[in-house]
Amino acid sequence: MPIATVNPANGETLRRFEALDDAGIEQRLDAAATAYGQYRTTGFTERARLLNQAAGLLDEDQQDIARTMTIEMGKPVKAARAEAAKCAKAMRWYAAHAEELLADQHPSPADVADSGASRAYVHYRPLGPVLAVMPWNFPLWQVVRFAAPALMAGNVGLLKHASNVPQTAMYLEGLFRRAGFPAGCFQSLLVGSGAVEAILRDRRVAAATLTGSEPAGRSVASIAGDEVKHTVLELGGSDPYLVMRSADVARAARTAVTARVQNNGQSCIAAKRFIVHTEVYEEFAERFTVGMSHLTVGDPMQESTDVGPLASEQGRTDLEELVDDAVRQGARALCGGGRPDGLAPELERGWFYAPTVLTGITPAMRIHHEETFGPVASLYRVDGLDEAVALANDSPFGLSSNVWTRDADEARRCVRDLEAGGVFFNGMTASHPALPFGGVKRSGYGRELAGQGIRAFCNATTVWYGPEPVGH
Repeated sequence: MPIATVNPANGETLRRFEALDDAGIEQRLDAAATAYGQYRTTGFTERARLLNQAAGLLDEDQQDIARTMTIEMGKPVKAARAEAAKCAKAMRWYAAHAEELLADQHPSPADVADSGASRAYVHYRPLGPVLAVMPWNFPLWQVVRFAAPALMAGNVGLLKHASNVPQTAMYLEGLFRRAGFPAGCFQSLLVGSGAVEAILRDRRVAAATLTGSEPAGRSVASIAGDEVKHTVLELGGSDPYLVMRSADVARAARTAVTARVQNNGQSCIAAKRFIVHTEVYEEFAERFTVGMSHLTVGDPMQESTDVGPLASEQGRTDLEELVDDAVRQGARALCGGGRPDGLAPELERGWFYAPTVLTGITPAMRIHHEETFGPVASLYRVDGLDEAVALANDSPFGLSSNVWTRDADEARRCVRDLEAGGVFFNGMTASHPALPFGGVKRSGYGRELAGQGIRAFCNATTVWYGPEPVGH
């Protein structure tokens, strides 16, 4: 795939970039290693000062970087601004909390004595240069949720961003440089996917994190495993959205629309499978379908637009194939089901797809098991919680889940039984710097954000002192 900015709203190639050659990659790896040797010894106060500087610059740049993201991958510009604001918030959160999250951990005095020590504790140290392989769908946020904790822990970052968001990638490198981080602390590598293996195998790279597709995760995990390097993977998701009979159906249906079409439906944590109790199914289906069909599809630069284009022509083709397969096998589109009508002439070459609600889904259909990366919802009817949970778990993925219920027993059972990295009640899944984020099954392993995220790329060092005091 060429490294280029291609506007998905009209298919126009705006700018191309040359990939780094071997010499360029070598120079950047060497710079990362040199920077780490110096940056790792800085204190939390200095790291926080630099990260707060970056947050302030990002606030100033919000409108410009939002337009860049929209041009490169098609998200509505109002959503792009919100993404930039969220990134600045996360930077400030880690600047404020990193020191306490990485504070030395002390066992009980009894356990220290039982170990034969006069003193013992756990100390967190950085690992080194971390390679981040990141996708295009949240081109700022998915980088920052790695970079903010990694930099506060004393690591340095090497970003291999998706090839269709090169200007966003270069912006991020420039942002950290302008904030005053030492040269080499955060670098964007404009390379294709074929260059990742050699970079990951390089002795100067200590670990890797990847957000992306399951095949990409398998590849990075296998390479890192061969090199015995730590990884964190956040892969696909086909999140269930359970609506039980005690739910506020009107609010559940309104929220469901946003939960499905956020980021033009191209979000791993977007709700995709809507599993509704039969007693409220008809009401929910009607409200949800009306909400989906009334969304404004169009130019993502317009403030009134709810759903912009998919990020690539191939992405739209993949979505069309999933929907067409389901319809051929008996599924029914309550709305949408194809490319939208009535687009402005200048958008006719864009990669748009109409918000769609499908019903009559069966396990024989591809869409039952595969992730739909676009504004397409699968609607299911169930007779009770047992059937709902079984259907929710009938997926290779387990990223997050949403449950609408006012029944405390149902809530406890969902926490116990849903196979997911998160359970969100009476609302939609969202990430927040104070809450760990990640999945199970083929949605990956490890956690980003919160304390788990910053400690993911640290060496938990056991420090043990014998009976004879040091220094006496």
